[in-house]
Amino acid sequence: MLIRNATALLGGAFHEHTEVRVHNGKVQEIGQGLENGLYEDVIDLEGDYLLPGFVDVHIHAFRGHDTMQGEAAVRAMSRDLFREGVAAFAPTTMSASAADTCAAVEGVRRVMEQPESHGAQVLGAHMEAPFLQADKCGAQLKEFFMAPDVNAFLTLCGGHPEAVRLITLAPELDGSEEFIRWATGKGITVSIGHTGATAAQTHRAADWGATHVTHTFNAQPPLHHREPGVPGAALVDDRLYTEMICDGIHLHPDVIRLIVRAKGARRTVMVTDAMEAAGMPDGVYSLGGQRVLVKDGAARLDSGTLAGSILTMPVALGNMIRRFGIPPADAVRMCTATPADSIGEPLAGRLIPGSPAPLTRWSTEWTFRGILA
Repeated sequence: MLIRNATALLGGAFHEHTEVRVHNGKVQEIGQGLENGLYEDVIDLEGDYLLPGFVDVHIHAFRGHDTMQGEAAVRAMSRDLFREGVAAFAPTTMSASAADTCAAVEGVRRVMEQPESHGAQVLGAHMEAPFLQADKCGAQLKEFFMAPDVNAFLTLCGGHPEAVRLITLAPELDGSEEFIRWATGKGITVSIGHTGATAAQTHRAADWGATHVTHTFNAQPPLHHREPGVPGAALVDDRLYTEMICDGIHLHPDVIRLIVRAKGARRTVMVTDAMEAAGMPDGVYSLGGQRVLVKDGAARLDSGTLAGSILTMPVALGNMIRRFGIPPADAVRMCTATPADSIGEPLAGRLIPGSPAPLTRWSTEWTFRGILA
């Protein structure tokens, strides 16, 4: 497929009259005046925006399929997310028994080894549990929580640490320093989350090798002027990428703007934290075996606690630009290249030769017009 007359995001800026060739699910060539091949489809974007595929590094489930359900569910997520414009994602686990966690990670690993032909690339699991603080459990089941431990982790991932790309932990727990140093040495990105850590403990975790903060401000102590906690430390520590959920429910619009102003587009990571109701109508669903009521765009446990989101990446990008006033080039980067950078992924989330499809098309008024693959 040859795409002509696109306003494409290249190197952080928009370039008009760009042409992009996509072949066998990957970007092959970018330029101007490209010759179309025999029988090659040619699409004229008439000046519309052409963006890289989204990268979501924190997503539990989508359209009724949950990472914890294993390989078949991860494959369904891969196919469905591809149609939403997601090029790559990290299927995310919940706190559960060792056996259930091991089975979920094994399902992720199998899809990594044998990808879906028309699916979003599986980058590896994001283990959001079980090394978390019970007082900040959110919708996670705290009965499965434990202190960070390398041997326990190897059991939870079935002896395949290469299947885990990202892990969230509370750095104030005993054993955190040893585990963070070990995990980052294995190429696993460590994220600070579901934690009561102080600002000093957060900076110390970054000294040990942590580089990421899970859904910033959520399941963390609030920002206080004498003890800024995780949020305050994350906003000023340039070593840390900060996740945010831009559904207008998890974060006040001013907090979204605060994160972006403090961290910039190169350190702010848009995530959905989606549960199985994403892409589905309001109703009763499940997360980690718990009943979740989805109503008016919010997913909540019976206690009222937020239980992930029903956000999709196209909606998140539209929200950032149209509702929260984030400059488009910055908003796009936070949904594409920056999430990829945050876990060391070199190809997904950008328009360069070798980067995976799908690409997404947007009108000049920032309306999502579909995917190109």
